[in-house]
Amino acid sequence: MVLRLGTRASALARAQADQVRAALLARHPGLAVELIYIRTTGDRLARGPLAPAGGKGLFVKEIEEALLAGAIDCAVHSMKDVPVRLARGCAIAAVPPRADPRDVLVGGGALAALRAGTRIGTASLRRRAQLLARRRDLAVEMLRGNVDTRLARWRAGEVDCLVLAAAGLARLGVVVPEAQPLGTEELLPAVGQGALALECRADDARTRALLAAIEDPTAAAAVAAERAFLAALGGDCNTPLAAHATVDDGRLWLRAEVLSPDGARRLAAADDAPIADAEPLGARLAAELVARGAGALLGA
Repeated sequence: MVLRLGTRASALARAQADQVRAALLARHPGLAVELIYIRTTGDRLARGPLAPAGGKGLFVKEIEEALLAGAIDCAVHSMKDVPVRLARGCAIAAVPPRADPRDVLVGGGALAALRAGTRIGTASLRRRAQLLARRRDLAVEMLRGNVDTRLARWRAGEVDCLVLAAAGLARLGVVVPEAQPLGTEELLPAVGQGALALECRADDARTRALLAAIEDPTAAAAVAAERAFLAALGGDCNTPLAAHATVDDGRLWLRAEVLSPDGARRLAAADDAPIADAEPLGARLAAELVARGAGALLGA
């Protein structure tokens, strides 16, 4: 029995797919797992902004096409790259255990201790708005590229600091002594950050059964709440918003925020619900923020 996993060809995507492959082999002795690497439009647009070209869905489009064409059985994505609307006929079949969802600040120590005018590189509109909301005296510069490229540009002095995802560094096995985790109260993570999405054809019962063995129900519920918040707001990569859910004592706790692109305005909300009500919880927080004026920020 062979299961074909499709993923991007970047070092991080390969590392993620290798981890999924290892998890599947541990649960299904005798299963053969083949990795297929697919170059996406997002990979070809390595330096320019993603938003004008179509957003983060550009990292998913060609992989979903391969899935629907039957060239692969399962797509392995970073969850935060997956649009809330999947291609027709596709479904997220499993969410494996989640890695550290936090951001890290590379260089400079603590965020509060940075000197005025410090140049911080990031590829994220969400991070840019959050940084400016907390420190309007920082110079936040958009800096795309893979992890190694951004670290090289930081070491070359193009920026003083970087903000990266902790999960990406961990999955790559990259140790950066200068990296300091940012608490979720400092920078609330992106929707789905640290989680993986295993996508397959909605009618592929065989693949869904294989993937179910490596599902983490807690991670899946947290991500469901976060993505329901995103879907209810109609958010995308043009929208500086964040949502992060955790499970405590059998209940799901969700924190969310929407910001103006310049960070000057910020609306935040938090609430909890039974784990079974993950999606209604996300929708409820979105409705609360809309009632408080989030619509104006979304259109800013």
